[in-house]
This record gives sequence, C-alpha cells and structure tokens, in this order.
Amino acid sequence: MVVGLEVHVELATKTKLFSPSPNRFGDEPNTNIDPVTLGLPGALPVLNRHAVELAMRIGLALNCTVQSCTFARKNYFYPDMPTSYQISQYEDPINVDGHLDLPDGSRVGIERAHIEQDAGKSTHVGGGAGRVHGAEHSLIDLNRAGVPLVEIVSRPDIRSPEQAKAYVTELRAILLAIGASDAKMEEGSMRVDANVSVRRPGDEFGTRCEIKNVNSVRSVGRAIEFEARRQIVLIEGGESVRQQTRHWDESDGRTHTLRDKEDADDYRYFLEPDLVPLAPAPEWIESVRADLPMLPAARRVRLADATDLAVDSEAVVILVERGQDDYAFAVQAAGGDIGRAVVHLKEAFAEAGDEPGVPAADLAGLTSMEVAGQLTATQAKTVVAELIERGGGDAVAIAAEKGFEAMDTSELEAMVDEAIAAQPDAWAKFCAGEGKAMGALVGHIMKASRGQADGKLVSQILDQRKA
Repeated sequence: MVVGLEVHVELATKTKLFSPSPNRFGDEPNTNIDPVTLGLPGALPVLNRHAVELAMRIGLALNCTVQSCTFARKNYFYPDMPTSYQISQYEDPINVDGHLDLPDGSRVGIERAHIEQDAGKSTHVGGGAGRVHGAEHSLIDLNRAGVPLVEIVSRPDIRSPEQAKAYVTELRAILLAIGASDAKMEEGSMRVDANVSVRRPGDEFGTRCEIKNVNSVRSVGRAIEFEARRQIVLIEGGESVRQQTRHWDESDGRTHTLRDKEDADDYRYFLEPDLVPLAPAPEWIESVRADLPMLPAARRVRLADATDLAVDSEAVVILVERGQDDYAFAVQAAGGDIGRAVVHLKEAFAEAGDEPGVPAADLAGLTSMEVAGQLTATQAKTVVAELIERGGGDAVAIAAEKGFEAMDTSELEAMVDEAIAAQPDAWAKFCAGEGKAMGALVGHIMKASRGQADGKLVSQILDQRKA
C-alpha cells in the first residue's frame, strides 16, 4: 500500500481570501457574498494578509521552506464555483519541502502547503447518498466560496491506514496549537483527500485513485483500507486499476467512482492576471516563526522527560492531545508529584479538556499524600473524585472526612500473617513463584482492611515473609 494525503484546511480568518465578506460557518445560505465571491465582471481580488500569515505558520510548523510565490487560475466547471476557475497556487507555492514526525517516530514528507480559495457548497436533494446522480434538484450555497484554504500535500510516504490516521491526528493537533484553523472535520473546515495505490514488493508505484473529501479520522482509515483491497482484487483478477477520483460512502463502507482522474494539463493553469507575485519579507517570516507556540511533538518530549515515560506512551500522547500537559507541570510547580498527576489526569479527567477545573495546588496536595504513603491507590481515586465534584478542596481534609488514615505497619503485618494462615494453598503457590497467587492474598488483606491497606507495602511484606 502506498498512500499520500491532501488535506484542505480552512483558515481562521474573519474574512475571505480575496474579499471582505465574513468567513463564518452556519450563517443563512448566500448571505456572506459580494461581487468578488460571485465573480461579477470588474470585481478584483484583494489578498487577505492574515490568511498569508496563517499559511506561513502552517508551513513553518511543518518544517517547510517559506518562499516567494505566485497565484494561478485553475480552470474547471463546478456549479458552486461562480467564476468556473479557482484561484490557487501551482508552480510556485508559498510552502515547500517539509516533513511531519509522528508519535511512533516515523516521518512523512510534505511536498507543499499552498494557499487557495474554497468553492461553495451544493446540496443534492433526493436520490441516494446525497449525490447529484438521481437527485430531484440541487441547492447552492455560496457562503463558503472564497474562504481561504491551505492545501497540505504529503509525499507518498504512508504505508498503512493506521499511519494515515496518525498523520491526520497529528496534523490536526498542530493546526489547533498554532491557531491556524479550528480544524472541525464535522463542519468541513478540515477535509482529507487520500491518494491510494498498491504494488507488489519491489515494484514501481501502482496506479493511484483519489478518494475525495473524507471527513473523519476513522473514515480516513476505513476508506484507505477498502480502496487498497479493491485494487488488490482487480490486479489479482488480471485487471488493471484505472486512475480515478472516487467517493467514500460511509453508509456502505465502500468507495464509488466519481470520474476519471484529471491531470494538471486538464486544468489549464495560468498565472492569475489580477494578482502580483507574493514575496514575504525575511523579517516577516522570522517574526511568524518566533511567535509559534511549543508544538505537540516537543510537548510530548517535555512530558516524557519529566515523568520517565516513553514519548509514545498512551498517557503522554493522551495528555498532550487533550492539552492537559501544562496543567501537569502546574501540579509539579505547586509541589506535587507529576507522575501521579499524569495518572489521575489520564484516568479521571477525560472529559475536562485543557481546564481540569481543580486548582493545581489541590491536586498537588493529593499527590504528595500518595507519595508519602498516606493514601492507598483506591483511596486516592476517591479523593480525586471528590476534588472534581467540588471543583477543588483540601485533599487532607477530604481524606479525613472519608476516614482514610494510614495503617500502622505492625497492624498491616498482622493482617498479612492472618491472610497467610487463612489461605495456605495460595501462600504455597506464591512461595513457588506463581504470580497470580499474590492476588488472592492481597485481596484478602484489602477486604480485611476495608480497602485502607497500601498495596505496595502489602507486596513488600509478602516478599519479606517469603524470603
């Protein structure tokens, strides 16, 4: 399997790429329009400076070279493209030759990330799957026409559906981190086209098919997997793969033919006569670079180094994805244990987002009690739940309310001896090296202590008795 992805991202500007009409989602149809959007004679485009800056942010975050660029007309007929051409970039895009490193350590090359305008939206009423074929009529909304986009084109470096999903997930996290887009796939502000081909090991690349406008990470994986299998069946049946543009149907889990694939020549690109070349000054580029925040990859490394976890461990990846890593460091700064904070954030704060709702100092107090052996893991979970419920509080006071007191070691040793006497078979198996036998002994002690025994200390005492 060989896959390259083209990701279209709507930029978070207030107005459109070449006109002052609002760039907003969800307004009444055909209200955010003007003579430029409608392609009326004599209406001239004026480039949106903020869109250019956001495009440079994307390029720099993807390790691209930002360069002088030109705009071109890409000619094709769509009913929701009033001018019958799209202003895009062809031979001289603004961002070239970058890469994106994934959490598993693999790297996907970025061919280009260029600026272009969006088309409007057609809604086909009647028929099947919302497609024009068989529809009774179509409705056109031009609110989206002229919205600024950056198209991010990867190199054909992806080799599995899982890697494709990881690429889209990481790219979306970067876009959100740098504020370039809201990247809401369900609203169409981030859309994925997947170019898929297959080959036998050692052969040249096969004929690719493009799957258009996939709008969820899950669907990206499903569409690629189906399309690769479809092509394999064709080849193994003695047929050849035709270069096509295809549509992913979520309802039946299949791709369907839209049209034979166009090549660049079919679009008859030529320089846009109403726009001069764009040459960002080096000082502007460097000021954009200096304003970039820490990106997700660097944040994962920072959190992994602070906790001795692997960079691609589930806890590290999840916390950075949720934006909770800064909060974990705030807990540490307040005198807490960052390792315990990460455990609680991963397990108990799944719905909290980047604002957990509990003051960092309060969670720090809880983690300090855990490290000091004043709370068992079970007790700590109960206190965390109370902190979340109350929006914070004194962990020591909550533990006292619940009757959570650290057990005396001599009392705990007596309980261990009682468990050994009560379960001689489990004790014999434990002494013989059967790890599962410890569970029965620990369970007996936990029941006797009403969950107040420290599991780690119990294990240590059992090992001492065994020796």
